[in-house]
Amino acid sequence: MTPTLRMFDVRKAREFYLEFLGFKVDFEHRFEPDLPLYMGISLGSVVLHLSEHHGGCAPGARIIIETTGLADYQAGLLTKRYGYARPGLERQPWGATIMTVTDPFFNWLVFSEDEVETPA
Repeated sequence: MTPTLRMFDVRKAREFYLEFLGFKVDFEHRFEPDLPLYMGISLGSVVLHLSEHHGGCAPGARIIIETTGLADYQAGLLTKRYGYARPGLERQPWGATIMTVTDPFFNWLVFSEDEVETPA
């Protein structure tokens, strides 16, 4: 399953997803040069699609991205001094640590790392 998130501004999407979060572009597609962009991006094994197409998806989605090494990733994001986000880590009562980042189009990306249990 690949989540598709709505975007409204390609420049802002690139700044957020590529420059800040560190995703890379896998493909870009437009039916014609002046029509909306549909773009596939990835970060490790995480694959997302971003769409400018009206009606393809709605802004305001919330996706959960299961990950490892969340504290290191978060520390790296903070060093970038991105002007629109300084995500923090939140310990959850169910044994996970999460970091929530909202993109410029009101989509929520929740990075989640489960607590590693040590054998007794």
